[in-house]
Amino acid sequence: MEHIELFFKSIFIDNMVFSVFLGMCSYLAVSKKVATAVGLGAAVIFVLAITVPLNWLLDQYLLQPGALKWLGAEYAEYDLSFLSFIMFIATIATMVQLDEIVVEKFSPSLYNSLGIFLPLIAVNCAILGGSLFMQSREIETLGLALNYGISSGIGWFLAILAIAAIREKIRYSNVPAPLRGLGITFIITGLMGIGFLSFGGMLTGGDEEEKPTTETALDVKELETEIAKELADNTKIVE
Repeated sequence: MEHIELFFKSIFIDNMVFSVFLGMCSYLAVSKKVATAVGLGAAVIFVLAITVPLNWLLDQYLLQPGALKWLGAEYAEYDLSFLSFIMFIATIATMVQLDEIVVEKFSPSLYNSLGIFLPLIAVNCAILGGSLFMQSREIETLGLALNYGISSGIGWFLAILAIAAIREKIRYSNVPAPLRGLGITFIITGLMGIGFLSFGGMLTGGDEEEKPTTETALDVKELETEIAKELADNTKIVE
């Protein structure tokens, strides 16, 4: 259940685009065509699925205070957390370079259509945000980190795919001249964000009422008996 809850929460409730507005530059620039949006979204899923678990390992066994205790007791006091940003960015840049090589090799047309935005995944704040949220939320296991990376990427993918599909259709609509282009795109994004907020109660529910135990019931009866005795004594005194 923990994996399922994290998966759906990362996609719908804590969506990178609609919840914390990360990765908006690529989201707006590469969402004019569905084919291009699918390619970039898949690349983001790949990079997040690799970098978040790798950065989790770095955080657990290198960067956290006391993480170096596996090297020996004398290293337990070392704190390398100040290196978190540079280590995370180095991991992301390496994976983005690998991703760029793979896309250029197997899909030159997609590589050309993405243009500068493919290497710019390295500075996409959604990618770094995934690793930083993983660190701040203290995700406990490598499996949960992998789950979080994939689900966050899927959430970003769905966001850019949805806006790209809408922008392709809206070309044939009679949009007022001042709102054409980014104006109507921002409005649609806001409405989509409100829609995704409706998933906020999907994984929440009322707690089951605790049934009183036998001991609790006995304590309540004893308390009622004592109160009744005190009331009877007070009544006699008044009389």
